[in-house]
Amino acid sequence: MDKKVAELLNDQINKELYSAYLYLDMANFYDDKGLDGFANWYEIQAKEEQDHAMLMYQYLHNNDVKVILEAIAKPDKTYKKLMDPLKAALEHEKYVTSLINAIYAAAVKVNDFRTTQFLDWFIKEQGEEEKNSSDMITKMELFGDDARSLYLLNSELAGRTYAAPSLVLD
Repeated sequence: MDKKVAELLNDQINKELYSAYLYLDMANFYDDKGLDGFANWYEIQAKEEQDHAMLMYQYLHNNDVKVILEAIAKPDKTYKKLMDPLKAALEHEKYVTSLINAIYAAAVKVNDFRTTQFLDWFIKEQGEEEKNSSDMITKMELFGDDARSLYLLNSELAGRTYAAPSLVLD
């Protein structure tokens, strides 16, 4: 595997684990506000980010690349309004999309088709992540100011269940 592509993937493991920390921090915020459904949503997001890191970890190992784990930064966001984590999540997902795109571009540059195929799943996943984040903002804008509607939205989010990714690694 190309050294630059391997470095980018290795670095992305850290960024995915940071994303998990960030989403746990958002879950903490909502838990403190008594919104267990919102907290559940972000706890599941955190698990998904951990899965993403592990998929990259395993992919590197499957390609005989040594994984180097770095320290995971502490989340640096502060939230005041219920909308704040939702907007921060969308901003973060767009950032992660840009990182995945950069890895993909580096793989294309060196004709690493196996890695581009591996990253195809992540590109699709990022599209879903951005849409989910955008939809959460839309729902909060529509219903967040009304206590009954917020309760219903919180209940909807409490019903989200974790599902492991369906990506097969070779």
